[in-house]
Amino acid sequence: MTDTVTLALTAGEPAGIGPELCLQLAAEERSAGLVVIASKPLLEERNRDLGLGIVLEDWAPGSVAARAPGTLSVLHVEGLATTAAGQLNTANSAYVLDTLSVATRGCLNGLFDGMVTAPVHKGVINNAGIEFSGHTEFLQAMCGVERVVMMLATDELRVALVTTHLPLSEVPAAITPARLTQVARILNQDLKTYFGLEQPRILVAGLNPHAGEGGHLGREELDVIEPTLEALRQEGMTLTGPLPADTLFTPHWLDNADAALAMYHDQGLPVLKFQGFGRAVNITLGLPIVRTSVDHGTALDLAGTGRADMGSLRQAVQVGERMALCQKRMGGQKLASGNKASNV
Repeated sequence: MTDTVTLALTAGEPAGIGPELCLQLAAEERSAGLVVIASKPLLEERNRDLGLGIVLEDWAPGSVAARAPGTLSVLHVEGLATTAAGQLNTANSAYVLDTLSVATRGCLNGLFDGMVTAPVHKGVINNAGIEFSGHTEFLQAMCGVERVVMMLATDELRVALVTTHLPLSEVPAAITPARLTQVARILNQDLKTYFGLEQPRILVAGLNPHAGEGGHLGREELDVIEPTLEALRQEGMTLTGPLPADTLFTPHWLDNADAALAMYHDQGLPVLKFQGFGRAVNITLGLPIVRTSVDHGTALDLAGTGRADMGSLRQAVQVGERMALCQKRMGGQKLASGNKASNV
């Protein structure tokens, strides 16, 4: 068993801060090998403009990825059109998706132990006529899995979501026994596989205020959530809830838990981002590969200035490395094949 990993790092939207964050990160000491998946001329230009002095080395399969401070391995991707920091160009959309495809295939083929993604700009990709709802859905399709789970994490808190980018009016109907069961199983399994937790302790939020208050403020807890959680406990999971979300995120509960499972996006993530914005990591669970990302966007106004904070990218790399190492120590265990999409 090796105690080192190699991570693919996609540089994201070329007009945003992703390319320079990759370069700034390369100036630091690191234990993981990084291979930036991007246009090499773009990195050379941003490197020169910011006076960073990073040595860019071409990487090919079988090569050892650079780890020394001041060096960066690059897997060049063609297709970048003319670009300038802070100025979006729809002509670059296919190139951005190609970087994601190269990194994902590399992980699936064993070239990389995981992938870390810098931010992309969903709007400009869609404006190019390419339907794109985000990294998560793109990777889900490429990996051929039926369900993925979004989890954001800091060193102190992990919050996973049953539903993600849905209008609030559509959330109750989306919380079905089947969906809740699948999400909870993925969360429980991946906390074992990637975080080394033998028996994960998961807090589960209710949907309604006061977790429905015995049915007086909604019946989803009584009709869906409680019966589903009880069935999952019979499988051996350690699940507490449904709990009122306004008190779940307090030391009384969190001090004895490994993760919280929120029913919808803005139920759990505001708490986590208040607690650790800029050092939080977006993790996609349910994939057969390790994937982490930053908790921020492309920050076009900061692109090319050298003032962007790389704290979240640094954390994403560190968490991705720890997840990949843990998976290796677990013997390369992957998610059960029951999460494979039926049409793949």
